[in-house]
Formats: sequence, C-alpha cells, structure tokens
Amino acid sequence: MQEQKLYEYAVIRLVPKPEREEFFNVGLILFSKRAKYIAVRIHLCEDKFRAIHSQLDYDDVKRHLESFVSIAKGEKSAGSIAQLDIPERFRWLTAVKSSIIQTSRPHPGASPDLDKTFERLFEELVL
Repeated sequence: MQEQKLYEYAVIRLVPKPEREEFFNVGLILFSKRAKYIAVRIHLCEDKFRAIHSQLDYDDVKRHLESFVSIAKGEKSAGSIAQLDIPERFRWLTAVKSSIIQTSRPHPGASPDLDKTFERLFEELVL
C-alpha cells in the first residue's frame, strides 16, 4: 500500500466586484510540505468571464492569474516571492486578499498520489 501524503489545496477565484462577493472558480493550488510538492493550474473561461464582467480586461486578468503559476513554480522572473520555499509560496498565494483574484481557505486531505488528486479536484472544482 502506498503511503498517504498529507496535502492542502485552495481554489483560485475570480471576484469581479469584491464588494458584491460574487465569484467563479478559475484555478487550483495543491501543496504538500513533506512531499515538497506544489501544483497550480488556471482555467479562465472567456465566455463566462465576459458574461460576468465585461468591463475587466480578459488578457490582463489572465496575465495576473498566470503569475500564480510562475510563483508556485519558483520561476526567477516571478520575483522574490517565487524564491521562497514551497510552504511559504503556498501561504503567500493563499493569503486573504481583497483583490479580484482570491483563493478559498486551504482545505486538508491525504492521498497516495498527489498528481491524481490534483487532477480530480481540478475537474470537480474548476472545470
């Protein structure tokens, strides 16, 4: 039997008007400290985006969402936050924000296969 790996995940949300607290899910972050694992994927449906808020610039929002991926991967081009260790990057990405890009509170779990768990959660919560 494979060893269960503890993980945390958070859903990335687009909140076009934070004062209204309406959002839709656009991505997922999954992190495991012991496994030294972090994964992020973004899916911004342009039709849904335009239907909910046509005044925002789609390409600008997409670029900001892609910065989550760059930070999680630790890319040097993503700045000093991306150079932190994996747990600190996860905590920074999931910190409470009042911007149009927010995350849910982190949720815990355990899995023998973090990649499969990430795929399942992404399909269930984002797609």
